[in-house]
Amino acid sequence: MNAIRIELDGASRELPAGTTLADFVRERGYAEGTVATAVNGEFVPRDRRAETVLRDGDAVAMFRQIVGG
Repeated sequence: MNAIRIELDGASRELPAGTTLADFVRERGYAEGTVATAVNGEFVPRDRRAETVLRDGDAVAMFRQIVGG
Protein backbone atom coordinates (compact mmCIF):
# COMPACT_ATOMS: atom_id res chain seq x y z
CA MET A 1 0.00 0.00 0.00
CA ASN A 2 1.33 3.41 -0.92
CA ALA A 3 0.79 6.00 1.77
CA ILE A 4 0.79 9.77 2.08
CA ARG A 5 1.18 12.02 5.10
CA ILE A 6 -1.13 14.95 5.71
CA GLU A 7 -1.46 17.41 8.55
CA LEU A 8 -4.72 17.82 10.48
CA ASP A 9 -4.87 20.28 13.35
CA GLY A 10 -1.09 20.30 13.64
CA ALA A 11 -0.80 16.52 13.82
CA SER A 12 0.63 14.34 11.08
CA ARG A 13 -1.58 11.50 9.80
CA GLU A 14 -0.83 8.70 7.39
CA LEU A 15 -3.46 7.82 4.78
CA PRO A 16 -3.63 5.48 1.81
CA ALA A 17 -2.61 7.16 -1.45
CA GLY A 18 -5.70 8.12 -3.45
CA THR A 19 -7.77 9.12 -0.41
CA THR A 20 -10.22 11.86 -1.27
CA LEU A 21 -11.30 14.63 1.05
CA ALA A 22 -14.79 13.06 1.11
CA ASP A 23 -13.25 9.74 2.23
CA PHE A 24 -11.30 11.49 4.96
CA VAL A 25 -14.34 13.40 6.26
CA ARG A 26 -16.29 10.11 6.47
CA GLU A 27 -13.35 8.34 8.13
CA ARG A 28 -13.31 11.02 10.82
CA GLY A 29 -16.99 10.26 11.52
CA TYR A 30 -18.51 13.51 10.29
CA ALA A 31 -21.74 13.65 8.33
CA GLU A 32 -21.41 15.54 5.03
CA GLY A 33 -23.18 18.72 6.10
CA THR A 34 -21.70 19.09 9.56
CA VAL A 35 -18.22 20.41 8.71
CA ALA A 36 -16.60 22.90 6.38
CA THR A 37 -13.29 21.86 4.84
CA ALA A 38 -10.11 23.45 3.52
CA VAL A 39 -6.95 22.04 1.97
CA ASN A 40 -3.78 24.13 2.15
CA GLY A 41 -5.82 27.14 3.22
CA GLU A 42 -8.28 26.92 0.31
CA PHE A 43 -11.97 26.30 1.09
CA VAL A 44 -13.27 23.10 -0.55
CA PRO A 45 -17.06 23.09 -1.09
CA ARG A 46 -18.95 19.95 -0.14
CA ASP A 47 -19.70 19.11 -3.79
CA ARG A 48 -15.96 19.11 -4.66
CA ARG A 49 -14.72 16.86 -1.83
CA ALA A 50 -15.14 13.60 -3.78
CA GLU A 51 -12.91 14.91 -6.58
CA THR A 52 -10.31 16.41 -4.24
CA VAL A 53 -7.57 13.78 -3.90
CA LEU A 54 -5.32 14.44 -0.93
CA ARG A 55 -1.61 14.59 -1.64
CA ASP A 56 1.47 14.06 0.46
CA GLY A 57 2.13 17.14 2.59
CA ASP A 58 -1.39 18.62 2.35
CA ALA A 59 -2.68 20.54 5.36
CA VAL A 60 -6.35 19.74 5.97
CA ALA A 61 -8.68 21.78 8.14
CA MET A 62 -12.20 20.85 9.21
CA PHE A 63 -14.47 23.33 10.93
CA ARG A 64 -17.79 22.68 12.57
CA GLN A 65 -20.35 24.99 11.10
CA ILE A 66 -21.83 27.41 13.59
CA VAL A 67 -25.45 28.39 13.15
CA GLY A 68 -27.33 30.84 15.27
CA GLY A 69 -28.21 34.38 15.69
